[in-house]
Amino acid sequence: MGLLEGKVALVTGAANGIGRGIALQFAAQGAAVGILDRDEDGARCVAASLSARGRRSLALPADVSRADAVRNSVRRLVTELGPPAILVHAAGIMPTGTLEETSEEDWDRVYAVNAKGAFLTCREVLPLMREAGGGSIVLMASITGVSGLPGLAAYSGTKGALIALARALAIDHAAEGIRVNSVSPGTIDSPMLHAFAAGQSDPEATRAAFDRVQPRGTVGTIEEVANVVAFLVSDGASLINGANIRIDGAMSVKGQQPRI
Repeated sequence: MGLLEGKVALVTGAANGIGRGIALQFAAQGAAVGILDRDEDGARCVAASLSARGRRSLALPADVSRADAVRNSVRRLVTELGPPAILVHAAGIMPTGTLEETSEEDWDRVYAVNAKGAFLTCREVLPLMREAGGGSIVLMASITGVSGLPGLAAYSGTKGALIALARALAIDHAAEGIRVNSVSPGTIDSPMLHAFAAGQSDPEATRAAFDRVQPRGTVGTIEEVANVVAFLVSDGASLINGANIRIDGAMSVKGQQPRI
């Protein structure tokens, strides 16, 4: 039996990248998974892939920044798969730029998806977990929310907000059997990293710079992040609550950042 056998999970941003990797790992560990993402084709593709492997899954096309869309998606999940015992908010966007280079539109959008999206999904799921006697929530933060990274002012702000929100929720809901943690991946070989590198003057040099500053010499993988999250939402992590787990291969300990 898998770590999550018989549980229902909702993963936002699950059509691609780290969210997709987490959804796949949850399914491999026995969970039924709701794939919530504004990319309708991507969400359906992931759900179909899981169904083809004999796993229960459901595509939930929705924009996490819209309260009505999130509410309707959670209702569909409950009707078709059951109430979620697990929520992972992995939906996120990453506009680049210093504060002065960030437009008001980009600022509002990144906070709407990364931070407000967490608020809206947690608000829908918490009463269901309370009624069921408990559950586990993980908010996908970033090492940028811990130590920052040049040229990512707005993104870093949202990730720091998620770390603080997880702590607040953990305190408010621990007595109800609901655990809330955040995880802070470092540099991960993901579509987001590829897009960031592609936007630089020398993409190959940028990618090499990220590898070079890692203590082990290479960036992390989506699978490595998904493995940590799967354990964190499992019953084996029952005493871990209000924590922010750095999944960065000691990059933040080393303290060196890539020169871009």
